[in-house]
Amino acid sequence: MATLITDPLFEASLLEQRQAAGADHHDEVWEGVYWMAPLPNNEHQGLVFKLGRALAAVVDDRRLGETFPGANITDQPTDWTHNYRCPDVVVFLNETTAENRDTHWFGGPDLAIEIVSEGDRTREKLGFYARVGTRELLVVDRYPWSLQLYRLQNDRLELSAESTFDNEVTIDSAIVPLSFQLCAGDAGRQFVIREQNGEQSWTIRV
Repeated sequence: MATLITDPLFEASLLEQRQAAGADHHDEVWEGVYWMAPLPNNEHQGLVFKLGRALAAVVDDRRLGETFPGANITDQPTDWTHNYRCPDVVVFLNETTAENRDTHWFGGPDLAIEIVSEGDRTREKLGFYARVGTRELLVVDRYPWSLQLYRLQNDRLELSAESTFDNEVTIDSAIVPLSFQLCAGDAGRQFVIREQNGEQSWTIRV
């Protein structure tokens, strides 16, 4: 259930409490409207760490760019706090067109990853991510499990590939040298991340 707060004193008090408790890290502002995101559970945070570790191994360690466990992404050239989103993991390559402005990035990442939590509005962000020039977006859904890779085409993020436990499709990124797959073999349900040259792989049990 969504709640609209119109009392400015209560709003200020609530935001102050969230900031003091560190609960505002995933909050966003959509065209001047403050959105309080659901708190990530342990599985969510584990996925952020493990995806970030795999990306850092092939991007940061090879000096292809930088990986961040979340970042403020805006389309506003001046007051960025009026409109921004916070993906769970982002990659900016060395040749990115986005600008690092210390507190935020003006422009989209080369790769963004969103991990879906119950009650969030991940897929409503696709238009924003397309407008800021996000080249690829990987959506990790857990209700039910699926991996969906979107690519920027004609100023829109279009679904390029989807992996589920039923089809076990391997999804190759065109931005980073990694592939992503859900598989349900004898070892149980797994989220597998592989380097496209076959040198390294990371397995997440889900």
